[in-house]
Amino acid sequence: MTESGRAPSEAGAAVGRRIGIGLMYGLWRPRVLGAWKVPSAGPVILAVNHSHGIDGPMLMGTAPRPVHFLIKKEAFVGPLDPFLRGIGQLKVDRDATDRKAITDALGVLQRGGVLGIFPEGTRGEGDFASLRAGLAYFAVRSGAPVVPVAVIGSADRSSRLHRAVPPLRGRIDVVFGDAFEAGDGSGRRTRKALDEATVRIQERLTAHLAEARRLTGRRPTL
Repeated sequence: MTESGRAPSEAGAAVGRRIGIGLMYGLWRPRVLGAWKVPSAGPVILAVNHSHGIDGPMLMGTAPRPVHFLIKKEAFVGPLDPFLRGIGQLKVDRDATDRKAITDALGVLQRGGVLGIFPEGTRGEGDFASLRAGLAYFAVRSGAPVVPVAVIGSADRSSRLHRAVPPLRGRIDVVFGDAFEAGDGSGRRTRKALDEATVRIQERLTAHLAEARRLTGRRPTL
């Protein structure tokens, strides 16, 4: 449940998706590959690389279903707080065991929704080199399939108008991969099982990113 005592709104996430579509396609030129690989119904986790602040909104505007993202609590400030809550996004404290965020995220999956996660935990190289265990926990606990997503091109260059965003009307590629099960089928939730799931997830995400770069012709930013 959220701090207001209500579950993250599916209708709000649908509104957020419409806003994302308008902004992302209005300001940039997304090229979306493999969106059909996202299951059309039922719980699913989108595991997204994270190299730029626009990656989350870009996915909200290009995913085929409304997405509830786990977003760092520092983003929920001023008017952004009620706005993000209103569009069904989830606040998480990355420096502690945030039981409220865990409950909210599992609730999204239990209701058959889409949970978006940056498994690297924070913005970085966007290469899935270092994964936190949170993704494995949600995947193993819920049994929801994981769909890897590569957002490529958002951090290549900065706009001359504002360095915080990519060049306006620039192309950004969003590549969805094949859904997979993170667990080993045993249903175990032990530390060893989660560690093994994390390794399994990292291998699949890294392979997907390499394939996404091959498909799009994008090379890693040096």
